[in-house]
Amino acid sequence: MQESNYLGTEKVGSLLRKFAVPCIFSLIISCLYNIVDQIFVGNGIGYLGNAATGVIFPITVVGWGLSLFFGDGAAAVLSVSLGRKETQKIHKSVGNSILCSFLAGLVITVAGYLGGDHLLRLIGATDANLTLARDYGFIIYAMIPFALVQNTLASIIRADGSPRYAMGAMLAGAAINIIGDPLAIFVLDLGIKGAAWATILGQFVSFLICAAYLAKSKTFRLSLDSFHLDFIELKHVMALGTSSLLTQWSIVVITVINNILLVRYGSVSVFGPDIPLAAFVVIMKLFQIVLNIGIGIAAGAQPIVGYNYGAGQYDRVRELLKLMLKWTAIICLICTVLFEAVPQIFIRLFGSDGELYTQFATQCLRIYLSLILFTCVQKVCAIFLQSIGHARAAVPLSVLRDALLIVFSLILPLRLGVTGIFWAAPAADTIAVLVTFFFMVRLWSELSQRPAEETGMAVLQPSRAGIILTISREHGSAGKQIGQLVAEKMGIPCYYKEMIALAAKESGLSKEFISSLNTNENMAMRELYLSTEAVQQAVTAQDKAIKRIANTGSCVIVGRAADYVLRGYENVVRVFVYAPAGYRVQNVMKMYGDTQEQGKKSIARSDAARAAYYKSISGREWGDPHGYELCVDSSIGAEAAASLICEYMRHRG
Repeated sequence: MQESNYLGTEKVGSLLRKFAVPCIFSLIISCLYNIVDQIFVGNGIGYLGNAATGVIFPITVVGWGLSLFFGDGAAAVLSVSLGRKETQKIHKSVGNSILCSFLAGLVITVAGYLGGDHLLRLIGATDANLTLARDYGFIIYAMIPFALVQNTLASIIRADGSPRYAMGAMLAGAAINIIGDPLAIFVLDLGIKGAAWATILGQFVSFLICAAYLAKSKTFRLSLDSFHLDFIELKHVMALGTSSLLTQWSIVVITVINNILLVRYGSVSVFGPDIPLAAFVVIMKLFQIVLNIGIGIAAGAQPIVGYNYGAGQYDRVRELLKLMLKWTAIICLICTVLFEAVPQIFIRLFGSDGELYTQFATQCLRIYLSLILFTCVQKVCAIFLQSIGHARAAVPLSVLRDALLIVFSLILPLRLGVTGIFWAAPAADTIAVLVTFFFMVRLWSELSQRPAEETGMAVLQPSRAGIILTISREHGSAGKQIGQLVAEKMGIPCYYKEMIALAAKESGLSKEFISSLNTNENMAMRELYLSTEAVQQAVTAQDKAIKRIANTGSCVIVGRAADYVLRGYENVVRVFVYAPAGYRVQNVMKMYGDTQEQGKKSIARSDAARAAYYKSISGREWGDPHGYELCVDSSIGAEAAASLICEYMRHRG
């Protein structure tokens, strides 16, 4: 807690600069490879070269998504394992992730070669750019397995505590690509093949640097056994990497749909299919740079926002939100003015090949990026909501703009022709930002009305050495009440909400976020929600709080999968409280004022959420009687159930 206390005391402006600038820098570097290729290809080969690289782009993003699927998943497993001090199997997670990333790359490579021209035409290649796309893609395919492993390793290296090393590996590859592109394209006269060779050379150097790190990793050592497939470990990795995979593959869906539509509607326009395709590729590179700056600001602010929200310092949270939006708006407005005033400069940066191309690309750049401010503000707000635990709003808002973009891309060209595909962006931005504004106004009102929480309150109570009792319970079985009665009878502390407060204070995460981990929140995406890295960090914080409570002495701990968390403790008695459905429904109706039907639904949702949470962190079945020393039917009454548990404890000694 002391290590992160400065997050709640230092000036928020200084903190935001300290955290956001490296994050922005990292995101910009990650997209340099493709942007550099576009610049030199456009100037050396022309817009057909840009169109060709745009055709290959979705294939590389599929690979990028799979590398993050295994890389971010392994990184999350590594971080969580270190937090829980369970490091024995980290090497298996890392080894399996590297192996699967390489195999996934081989599959993409084979599919690319076997798919040949048919695959390229399927994702947007035309007669004019097909040969260029083939020349570029068939070289890029060869390095995909190693490029995927490099990206997977970069995530693992960062989680292993060496982010500068991972950054250095990426910078080395990017530098080689930047130097290699002009040499290969202009000096050696290799054309688009030269751009591809420069790209894979940079990727291979980055791969070698990352692979060399494995000999001096800090928290794990790999052996041949590390690469033997362990489907249990791999399942955890894949669960934690799902969010990254879906994010990247959503880009693939949007890109492929746009490629197909641009070719279709461009073919019946004066511009033809290749000019719109090439223009879209260039515009998306500019879009990517600006969006990464906005995302970098929001992602850098996440730990600061989370800490202050968890500490109840809502005035600082409001100030942070204002600063995030202010700096995002300033940067986006500057970019918008430049895009609207001198779009030709940006288009010519990526090559100028004919008046018709320049005219179309300039017009569409102004259209597509006209509301980039709305795009970035909407994304920043979605990340902000996620960082304070409002996942029910954050998840749909994070994909809202992309979903709307697809819908408008299909509808607007019917009336506006090929330019309608570009008008889809400001249309989607307008609706997305209005919906987001509605959520944020409500949130701002809530934050303004909340008083600052008391942060100095002690949550740990003194106790004596002895038995630790954990109580798991079905919803409506009065398990919490029974736990409090047992603690009162035995003269020991009872912990329930106090665990959440302690975990929030120790980690800086929102109490609301930690509290929602095993509730009925986010039902539609429960498995995905529980697999995200942010949730796993909250689980780790909660585990530490439970163990710290247990280390103070004899106590009763209600819920939060404490029976599993304390599985290594010898002085633990695990109790499961259950009751007939009718009894529980009546309790829920009395407690919450629900109707009978509402009570049944509430019980079903809560029990399903608790079971999913327990399964997610333990791999075991919640409520299995073999996992408890005592199972109690609470329909005998809370007082009687508490007495029964106390009697059992006395006999146990």
